[in-house]
Amino acid sequence: MVQRAMISAILAIFLVTPPIGIAASASECKPVEKKKVKVEGFISKEFKKDRKKIFKEFAEMGHTRTALRVFPMGKTSDVVGMGRCVPAYIARHVLVKAIEYTGGVGNLVVQDFLPEHWIGIGTTMFDEPSQQKVSAEQVQQLLNPDLGDKEFHALYRKFSVQDELVPFFGLKVPNAKIPGASTILQKNKKE
Repeated sequence: MVQRAMISAILAIFLVTPPIGIAASASECKPVEKKKVKVEGFISKEFKKDRKKIFKEFAEMGHTRTALRVFPMGKTSDVVGMGRCVPAYIARHVLVKAIEYTGGVGNLVVQDFLPEHWIGIGTTMFDEPSQQKVSAEQVQQLLNPDLGDKEFHALYRKFSVQDELVPFFGLKVPNAKIPGASTILQKNKKE
């Protein structure tokens, strides 16, 4: 009896709680004066001697907290993730520094998987289906100082759209990171 009540309560919580993406998009961004942007990740090993100076460079724009480390094996990954509430001026500053002190910017992580006030550089914690390759031209478009916050994040989201099919043991399978991805193959079979 008690077990049924507990199971029913847990099930009710899952049914009532909106998915993370829906809840995040509905909430307003807090200003950076109240909630600082956290910058974390790795810089390349070659910059180990200058790490204190470099860490300060990442925080120059203000309203940030840094949690950077030196990557233990040469150059870092080229993956960057930007939360949806990061102001464009901070995002551009961190992108420039990431290009300078990491393996560059070659992949962007989809914002739905990221905390709102968070930037990850040289990060290795996201799998390939949650990333999208970007060209140097696309990165330069993101670095355009004329972009406001909304335009910057709209462009970021445009460049980080996930592929519907991803490689898996030599096959192309639906991307499990996209809600409803398992129905993609069913749609393709009907057509």
